Amino acid sequence: MRHHRMARSTGGAVLGTLMALAELGAQEPAAAPDHIGTVHFPVSCSAEAQARFDRAVTMLHHFWTQPGSEAFAAVTAADPGCAMGYWGTAMVVRANPLVAAPDSAAFRRGREAVERATALGAPTPRERDFIAAMDAYYHERKGGDHRSRVLAYEKAMAAVHRSHPGDREATAFYALALLEAATVLPADSGYAREREALGLLEAVLAAEPGHPGALHYLIHASDHPPLAARGLAAANRYGVVSPAAPHARHMPSHVFSMLGMWEESIRANRAAIEAAPAYVHAMDFLIYALLQEARDAEAARVLAAADGLQRVRASVEAQSPTGAVLSVHTAFAAIPARQALERGAWEEARALEVRPAHPAADAITRFARAMGALRSADGAAAREDLEHLRALETDLGRSGDAFWAGQVGIQRMAVEAWVARGEGRDDEARRLMRAAADREDASGKSVAMENRLWPMRELLGDLLLEVGQPAEALRAYEASLEAAPNRYRGFLGAARAAARAGDPARAREHYGRLLALTGGGDGARPELAEARSYVVP
Repeated sequence: MRHHRMARSTGGAVLGTLMALAELGAQEPAAAPDHIGTVHFPVSCSAEAQARFDRAVTMLHHFWTQPGSEAFAAVTAADPGCAMGYWGTAMVVRANPLVAAPDSAAFRRGREAVERATALGAPTPRERDFIAAMDAYYHERKGGDHRSRVLAYEKAMAAVHRSHPGDREATAFYALALLEAATVLPADSGYAREREALGLLEAVLAAEPGHPGALHYLIHASDHPPLAARGLAAANRYGVVSPAAPHARHMPSHVFSMLGMWEESIRANRAAIEAAPAYVHAMDFLIYALLQEARDAEAARVLAAADGLQRVRASVEAQSPTGAVLSVHTAFAAIPARQALERGAWEEARALEVRPAHPAADAITRFARAMGALRSADGAAAREDLEHLRALETDLGRSGDAFWAGQVGIQRMAVEAWVARGEGRDDEARRLMRAAADREDASGKSVAMENRLWPMRELLGDLLLEVGQPAEALRAYEASLEAAPNRYRGFLGAARAAARAGDPARAREHYGRLLALTGGGDGARPELAEARSYVVP
């Protein structure tokens, strides 16, 4: 597999890191190297090309970019006249289409491939329809930006689905096109496209329970708190169907995290790391889950491994299992930030090193540093990081990246709220922090940063508790726990707020949940002694 090539190319400098990463996944058995699931997508090509095409489409369903590109190249090598082989290349070079637009080089490769497919001509209407849909993506002429291309492709795939309603591949790829469109449109609180995709994918799985694409895309479709429970069956099955695909091992943790199922998330991400030891996106999910259970020593090992991979960051980015480099950037920033913030280690947060990569990732570090400084009574340092957040928000807005500009704006508002609190402007602090929480609740989320660094409604609870409004704080914490269940700091805040609000029964309930959550932790956090003393005086 590709991570073996990385180990050879980077030599001894990263050997210790890879050994540490192997230990993170050591509880999972190694999967058979070719066990990635199966699909059958009939095309008008030679028998050899058809067999290669089926395997290449299976990789495409996993967003497995580099092996998928090589597999489609093998299709056209076996049958140069196989137009659908070039369609596959045009599809797979987009990497994870739910994260970002392909870079210019990938876009050029895809456009050339779909032009070749069109020029060759396909012998069946079905194949011509698939190629035309991909052509709509690469040749959209109403402005040519990423948003217009994605919406043109969604419209074209809707036509493919209508023309071939019983075709499972057409249905699965149309469902994915719906999810792609949802990423470029304003957040929809009703999740209309996600719900339509869920219905389509559930129908595919009713007929073909092991379809890897339907399992994968259904998890993405349900990757929102109100929909998460609909993804649980697919989450439990996807990694079993395709255990040799690193992304298939990781993806179930999207649902597990939404539902606060930390043990399941830990197992899924250890398995992903076992399959791809430099999979830092999976490491981000792993450390997040470990920290919720106060398994701080294990979390520290994940942090150390991630820090070691920073030395070969370019190789890690190039070999991301899905080709989604943005998720590598955000993971590298989020892992040390989570390690500090989740433990309330404010001095550690304040001292985080900024390693410029992408404005969205840089903002994660700046936000964590600012919050650490504010909790350490260093207003000057916080204001410096606040200025950087403002600049990052402006840069993202100017570049047309409205989603990430909005996310950084939410972080900026939260820091402004806590700066106001530090300066005694409590009314303004409450207003700003409540606005940040409301904006976050109304916003969507990106698969490049699944687990929010710090739920803003939980942070609102912290601020309300600080300004002496424990009853309001309790409502904020409990609302946050509805959207982000089983969070350590959510239970802790709710317990403290209830105790200060004169509600000992609810305080004991939340402290009890905190203790149950951390039963397998290492017990080093002082809040656990606080919880035990309250529950068992």
